[in-house]
Amino acid sequence: MSTHVPRLVIAAPSSGSGKTTVATGLMRVFADAGLAVSPHKVGPDYIDPGYHALATGRPGRNLDAYLCGPERIAPLFLHGAAGCDLAVVEGVMGLYDGASGQGELASTAHVAKLLKAPVVLVVDASSQSRSVAALVHGFASWDPEVRIGGVILNKVGSDRHEVLLREALEESGVPVLGAVRRAGQVHTPSRHLGLVPVAERRTDAVDAVAAQAAQVRQGCDLEALMALARTAPPLEGPAWDPAPPGLWAGVPQGGTGGHNPTTGPHPNRPPTIAVAGGPAFTFSYAEHTELLTAAGAEVVPFDPLRDEQLPAETAGIVIGGGFPEVYAPELSANEPLRKAVAAFAASGGTVAAECAGLLYLCRSLDGKPMCDVLPADARMSERLTLGYREAVAIGDNVLAPAGARLRGHEFHRTVVEPGAGTTPAWGMTHPERRVEGFVQGGVHASYLHVHWAGAPGTAARFVAGLR
Repeated sequence: MSTHVPRLVIAAPSSGSGKTTVATGLMRVFADAGLAVSPHKVGPDYIDPGYHALATGRPGRNLDAYLCGPERIAPLFLHGAAGCDLAVVEGVMGLYDGASGQGELASTAHVAKLLKAPVVLVVDASSQSRSVAALVHGFASWDPEVRIGGVILNKVGSDRHEVLLREALEESGVPVLGAVRRAGQVHTPSRHLGLVPVAERRTDAVDAVAAQAAQVRQGCDLEALMALARTAPPLEGPAWDPAPPGLWAGVPQGGTGGHNPTTGPHPNRPPTIAVAGGPAFTFSYAEHTELLTAAGAEVVPFDPLRDEQLPAETAGIVIGGGFPEVYAPELSANEPLRKAVAAFAASGGTVAAECAGLLYLCRSLDGKPMCDVLPADARMSERLTLGYREAVAIGDNVLAPAGARLRGHEFHRTVVEPGAGTTPAWGMTHPERRVEGFVQGGVHASYLHVHWAGAPGTAARFVAGLR
């Protein structure tokens, strides 16, 4: 079976070149033209997909060949892009930058090849003229399997500057598909882990996306870009499906009744899984909800900043990543919910918490009382912890059986002391060896972000543990 989805990969020679502005602007312009646009982001980043979703009205989806495996990139893409007229894939870092020490793995170039997609190279032209041709020539010729179909010049200073750049690129053989002026650069605020998420600045984020679209509309050849997208060949194979059995043998499937540790079992009713959201917990992959639903659960969001109780008949809790350190006073002030989470965990409730969720379950965060589920305290630090990880489950837990190996990533500027409980969650095996996280009753808490599509047994195991 083959499927044809017109598609573009928006890449750059390095971070900071403007690919987020161009990619998000393109998504919005084509969506405004009435097309169904599927947004994607290479790598593990959670924040850019929020802006993509705002631009298109569809979930922003990640394509990470390290976390999910190269073999799942095209299927995950086809799942997200089903029924769409166009897909726009924003790259990560520089075009050829991938997982450290592992060649092209998880780079934008790697994903572009897996998708058989043409690449549009966004070049920061602010400090060059004729040299831009040498730069583009080098990127276009480095890997003959990567097809750079055009260039968008960003941060162009003037009409004269644009003429010089275009004349230089005539010799490269790579067409110029747009020139975006320096004067109109859109400022999107950032903090210690990157851009500020959409959920925290909804009105300003809407304005920022509109401004990015205006830049692209004014400076880019939209017809040529769409024509280039249509040159992508059909992709072979089926789309990813969250419903098939999990990867790990022996995952119990159970019955159909949910179980609430407080009120007891409820036959013939899907178990309710409360998933933390709101401004403090914005990091989540769209596929996680789909996997939990396919495993037989009903997913209900809740906001730890505002909701004073867990959703009715909660049988399990998932608390993902985000910025609880920014909202520590507000999270601490919501004492009713903190106590409800603590009581749920103490009664044997099943909880999966990663990164921000780990901090929320600690005794304190920067001196502010948290849920006091874990015998640990968290604080901000000066050091950014960032990178891909390989890990093994030390013992059986709600997410993985003992010995299960998987890949994840860390992304935080906080420290938890101690860093691991009596029963750690993971034994890190690469790039360093250490233990990390907490397994305590039905609670699994760790800094490690895992894309559950890359470990398909995770959601099924979590839901089965509720039944």
